[in-house]
Amino acid sequence: MKKKFWFFHKELKSYLLLWATQSFSALGSSMTSFALVLWLYQTSGSALQTALMSVCSYAPYVIMSIFAGALSDRWDKKRTMLICDLLAALSTVTILILYKTGTLAPWHMYVLNALSGLMNTVQKPASEVAASLLAPREYYQKTSGLRSFSSSLTTILTPVIASAVYAFGGMDVVIAIDLLTFLTAFAVLLFFIRIPQPPQAETSKEKLLTSASAGLKWLKQNPLILKLIFFLAWINLVASAFDAALPAYLLSVSNGGETVLGLVRSFSGIATLAGSVLVTLMPKPNDRVRMVCITLMISMSTENFLLALGRSPVIWCIGSVLGWLSIPVMNANLDVIMRTTIPPEMQGRVYSCRNSLQFFTIPLGFLLGGWMVDDVFEPLMAAVSPYGVAAQAFGCGKGSGAAAFFMVLGFAGTSVCVWYWVKLRKYHWSDSANE
Repeated sequence: MKKKFWFFHKELKSYLLLWATQSFSALGSSMTSFALVLWLYQTSGSALQTALMSVCSYAPYVIMSIFAGALSDRWDKKRTMLICDLLAALSTVTILILYKTGTLAPWHMYVLNALSGLMNTVQKPASEVAASLLAPREYYQKTSGLRSFSSSLTTILTPVIASAVYAFGGMDVVIAIDLLTFLTAFAVLLFFIRIPQPPQAETSKEKLLTSASAGLKWLKQNPLILKLIFFLAWINLVASAFDAALPAYLLSVSNGGETVLGLVRSFSGIATLAGSVLVTLMPKPNDRVRMVCITLMISMSTENFLLALGRSPVIWCIGSVLGWLSIPVMNANLDVIMRTTIPPEMQGRVYSCRNSLQFFTIPLGFLLGGWMVDDVFEPLMAAVSPYGVAAQAFGCGKGSGAAAFFMVLGFAGTSVCVWYWVKLRKYHWSDSANE
């Protein structure tokens, strides 16, 4: 008898049901976020006000993650996910009411985004632990590929579906779809999925600060995980600065525009989707740490330089593919290292410490990228001779400063990868050696 395809194994039924419905809900939430960005930019005409939505989402996530993990390890995982989802949905309903009454203002969205970010802060470590508990260890790489697959599919579908629905039905229809997907995921989790609880040890008896500090203490005792977290923090700084500069570049250059920006974004989603499929089919690598370094090196040393020196949408799309194709492979290998190293009863606290340490650079990168393009590189390129080397390399006029900034980011990202490759080369991680 032929061996059953891994996707249909009975022991993965609960995980796959949770993954599918939560991914469906994530698509609805992403559509609402996209539509709100369109509405805010059309209303205010300010890129800074629009960017502040992301900052408000990340701020509570970074600040409160370390405490959220301690709470997550104490609380029932399923109940935590249900309550956080419900409160996030209530925020969406509030936006709908404000929109329909004509009173929706940017500050409302900042406050509600911060609340949603706080709910995500508590929910994410609980969902991370739930994934570890529902999926057998031998399927960690493949289930990580599934999460990357759904994330990339959301990236591809969101601009297309949200733009069409927003144009023909308005904000209220977009939010209605979001709430429908929420109700589906909420009902499935409530009635059809049982999440086993890991051993609680003495966590429930600890004070909150003591419990929260346990995650940091565990990381200090496991230098490989801590170094990987700081590696990703530096990469996130470069990547978020790139994300802040990309619209300023593609919307400013002569052969760019909104369509080209959407095209480049779509190709990044398609590349991530392809990488997600690839990682579910790949055999286990001999050294997962080395694979993390290689994939990040490929990403950092391609997209930034092609965006900096390229002059056509074709080159930009190729850069987007090269920059994102290997990211799911990196995520899957990092995920296996984390899940197989961190004890289940510690994962909530450790993942939350990871979230604070690894993601605090993202809002900094957005602010840094916007400031560097507007106040440093654009004025610098405006002052150079149109016949000089810089103008020949990065072009002239608006957008050339962003191109020059991409070159700086390319060297910065590549340097970070080389530095950590040297620091991590003494660590060898294979599944057989760490069973």
